[in-house]
Amino acid sequence: MTAQFPEPSPRPVPPGGIRASHDDREAVVERLRDAAAEGRIDFDELDSRLELALTAKTHGDLDALTADLPTPHFSSAAAPAFAAGSRPPLVLKGGLHGASRGPGRWEVPEHVIAHGGLGGVKLDFTRVECRLAEIVVEAYGETSGVTVVIPDGWVADTSGIDPGFGGLTDKSTSGRLPGTPLIRLTGAGGVGGVVVRHPNKRERRKLDVS
Repeated sequence: MTAQFPEPSPRPVPPGGIRASHDDREAVVERLRDAAAEGRIDFDELDSRLELALTAKTHGDLDALTADLPTPHFSSAAAPAFAAGSRPPLVLKGGLHGASRGPGRWEVPEHVIAHGGLGGVKLDFTRVECRLAEIVVEAYGETSGVTVVIPDGWVADTSGIDPGFGGLTDKSTSGRLPGTPLIRLTGAGGVGGVVVRHPNKRERRKLDVS
């Protein structure tokens, strides 16, 4: 009778050798963009590190790209408070290919968080029906920017935005119609910037024919 021996168990993988996911890479990409916006690394070095981050295979590869950057910290006191029973924030990440919400009808929460990423984010409120008094749009332009399109008669408060390198472009008007929400913009322009505007000519033509 042949003796049975237990199969050898696989060797444990060191933490740095664990395979990186798309989300892991994107988190490092965002951290590198923030570091560039803060002046910690220059744009040539940012481009080099971004290329390495997007092709990283393991956590160790990613850790090496942020080893000389401070650990990010978040203050719970800085987080906006929302009433019990309100909808959770809508989070949009531009990632590699961009992200958008609208111009069709969609349910608007009290809080929207938009990360421009490498592909950019567009938020279009032109066809929504909204009874909220205020909508907080937390916009981080990062590399490719965030664009917020609001209907005529809506206004935006942009005093909470840090323009960053990409800047803030506010093309909205100041005439607020009764019963419309205030768009309260917070966040940072990053490299790509943040734009808030009303529909352009092409978008208005689409609204007219629909």
